[in-house]
Amino acid sequence: YGNKGLGQVDPNQVRELMGDEAAAQIEQLGELAKLLEDAGYIEKKGGRYDLTPRGMRKIGQKALKDIFSQLKKDGFGKHKTSFTGSGGERTDVAKKYEFGDPFLLDLEKTVMNAVFREGPMTPVRIQPPDFEVYRTELVTSSSTVLMLDMSRSMILRNCWAAAKKVAMALNQLIQSQYPRDNLYIIGFSDRARRMTAEGLNQVQWNEQVYGTNMQHGFMMARQLLGKHKSGNKQIIMITDGEPTAHLEETGEVFFAYPPTQRTVTETLKEATRCTREGIVINTFMLEKSRYLAKFIEQLTAINKGRAFYSSPESLGEYILVDYVSQKRKHVK
Repeated sequence: YGNKGLGQVDPNQVRELMGDEAAAQIEQLGELAKLLEDAGYIEKKGGRYDLTPRGMRKIGQKALKDIFSQLKKDGFGKHKTSFTGSGGERTDVAKKYEFGDPFLLDLEKTVMNAVFREGPMTPVRIQPPDFEVYRTELVTSSSTVLMLDMSRSMILRNCWAAAKKVAMALNQLIQSQYPRDNLYIIGFSDRARRMTAEGLNQVQWNEQVYGTNMQHGFMMARQLLGKHKSGNKQIIMITDGEPTAHLEETGEVFFAYPPTQRTVTETLKEATRCTREGIVINTFMLEKSRYLAKFIEQLTAINKGRAFYSSPESLGEYILVDYVSQKRKHVK
């Protein structure tokens, strides 16, 4: 039936050609489409159905739930880092008061310190050294570019579905939990292009396009993150291969496989510019190839970001847990 859509399929013709069971399934699909449309998850545009913003949020919530539900079955740890600062949310851990600390007084410990110092007597005389205050968590703001490899190998190796799921879940996480953060999505193959979470479901693959152009992706990410002068800035790159393309000075794409040293050099030059602007590049590798491992080793030496090898199945757990753990820093 080509692009006519489900509504143009005649169940009677299906019954004649494929039997009662196939016809019943077609009718059920039609009912499901109507239910989703009535619920506001999809809408009809022309001869096809598109997801609505509500539908995208629902899918993002489901992806987020799926990924975090796996954490109970895995021993993946968080990255602990301590920073001095003020403000943020109160914890249940107390410390001696120091000048500049938020005065979130732990009254019980403060009184007990005075009792231990003076002995059991009334009235209790509290002195400045007795004060204990609750520690706070510093919730950092950040701007993130999620760079998704859209080369053909991502489809052939069944990696694209996992990458897309992570993008939708991360988008939902930031919208619901960290609304002050900024998230941009870039897809890169022969060239890099700006994308939206909503647009991920409309991606069209061109079989005639070759290349993994990280250089252009880093360039575009640097420009987007350059709009934000404060907070943490990072690139999260998901890829299954080394860079095989770069932009020439003329704007034309140069592609070669195996990759040339020139492509690697141009890509690392752009990574160096990101480093100078305080942008951290964290890479999640979905393939263990010799070329990719060598390139990532050079990239991390320049940028000091982190590199992980992950299977498509555990990709979401790594990225979302790492994102959340980097948001909260204990204040001393």
